[in-house]
Amino acid sequence: MPRTSSPPAGTPDDAPGTSTVERHPRALEPVTAILIVLLSVLGSVIGVVLITSLGVSPNTAVIGAMVAMIVGRVPVGALLKMRSLQRQNLVQSAISGSTFAAANSLMTPIAVPFALGRTDLVWPMLGGAAIGLAVDSWVLYRVFDSKLLPASNAWPAGVAAAETIKAGDTGGKKAVVLGISAVAGLAGALMKLPTSAAGVAFLGNIWALLMFGIGLLVAQYAPSVLHVDLSAEYVPHGIMIGAGLVALAQAGALMRRRAESGTATGQDAATDAPGDAGTLPRTVGAGRLRRGLLEGMTLFAAGAVVVALAGGLLGRMSVLGLIGWVLLAGVAALVHQLIVGLAAMHSGWFPAFAVTLIVLIVGLFLHIPTVPLALLVGYTASTGPAFADLGYDFKAGWLLRKDAVPWHPFEIDGRRQQYIAQVIGFAVALLVVALVWHTFFTDGRVPPVSKVYVTTITSGLDPATMKTLLLWAIPGALIQFLGGSSRQLGVLLATGLLVATANAGWMVLGALAVRYGYTRWRRRAARTAEERARCDEQSDNEMSLVGAGLIAGSSLNDIGKLTKAL
Repeated sequence: MPRTSSPPAGTPDDAPGTSTVERHPRALEPVTAILIVLLSVLGSVIGVVLITSLGVSPNTAVIGAMVAMIVGRVPVGALLKMRSLQRQNLVQSAISGSTFAAANSLMTPIAVPFALGRTDLVWPMLGGAAIGLAVDSWVLYRVFDSKLLPASNAWPAGVAAAETIKAGDTGGKKAVVLGISAVAGLAGALMKLPTSAAGVAFLGNIWALLMFGIGLLVAQYAPSVLHVDLSAEYVPHGIMIGAGLVALAQAGALMRRRAESGTATGQDAATDAPGDAGTLPRTVGAGRLRRGLLEGMTLFAAGAVVVALAGGLLGRMSVLGLIGWVLLAGVAALVHQLIVGLAAMHSGWFPAFAVTLIVLIVGLFLHIPTVPLALLVGYTASTGPAFADLGYDFKAGWLLRKDAVPWHPFEIDGRRQQYIAQVIGFAVALLVVALVWHTFFTDGRVPPVSKVYVTTITSGLDPATMKTLLLWAIPGALIQFLGGSSRQLGVLLATGLLVATANAGWMVLGALAVRYGYTRWRRRAARTAEERARCDEQSDNEMSLVGAGLIAGSSLNDIGKLTKAL
């Protein structure tokens, strides 16, 4: 069995057939830790600048990986350690985590009370957002690679980061294919084409992405063909509500299954894994999934209590009203992170803004007063993006560690070190946001989505809106139910309708057609089922490399927007 490319010092191994257990590099090693902190500062600044000026938060993972590769080639003893793929994975985890944390989980929530004119609530909201961010990442750490959120699923940005790191290490044909694809992705993005959407289509579940592409096309052409702005009519939001409720029920069904065939938990996990990532056992079973989600619900509710007390809601609401607010905030935070995470896992896109807007509409329907509703929206908005981003990074690490022997302890240790690296990135992001928010906000640079939240809060709810939401929730629930938990058809259809990026639907469906055609071409000489399966596997591997390159190139273009923002 092959080992990881840069095995760290070993420790005694009690697994049969092996003499040492590979120890994953530590996130707190001096060189690694220093690089993590420096790049986390960079990622936080990028996130803050872009979310307040352009309303976007780019994935900086590829940038982090490239910087780590360059540092590892500096001919200085200590820096040579950064040639390790695992250390590069730690660094890219930290910078991407700090970017999303600063932009989506911290800056966007605290801008809600500021835009409402309640600057006195910014600091309490920052504390609540920090709690939401911490719980968000903790829950993903607990439940990643369960049947609900398997490591074997797409997580497209994670594949892009892993393939970039591997190509930089091995070179050869893979590096050429990845490089050409990245150039194509960058060129397309410069021409305003959503090349990352095509990249995603080469990586994910075909049925889920088909629904995603259909949703994108319908959203693009409904205004011109049907003369209806679906988002303005809250049609996608209704579909997401129905699909989200069924998705939660499906998640509950998975939690009740105590025995999962082909999975392993804790001490029962395999200690020597096959080289094919598709055959690796899951590391989180139904029991831990259930405990992780229940822990998340409890911690989110506890965080809501802190927000309520710090935000002065104790004197504004009755005891029963406050209890209801806390329970609603806890449930909304958990639901928000799960829907965002499921969408990100399959499509690489997460509709965080739209799902938060759904929570806001529910709050308006329940007649929650303005200030408590603003705090509810801010607290909910702090969850989801970091959850999705950590899933991407864990996917990258999972791919980079899949050849380790024994696999299970190395995988669990590596995931723990990635989590530590991300926590460092989160801490840096919190410090950066605490230092700069006042300067940015008073200069008029407030995240656009936060302004939308406040406008919706102050304008109120049209009674017809709730009827529309309930009406369109029915087909959303039906599609999600028919597709099952493995495809998430309803959630992905709603995601496409909500994202509504111009031409992204054509990119997704075109890439799916290319993927299907290439797979059929690969099969042309196959005669048996085994040969066809082998050809399909080779086709998927090659298409994944192209998809990773397209996403990497698009990410580089996103980082390039920093110059425009500055």
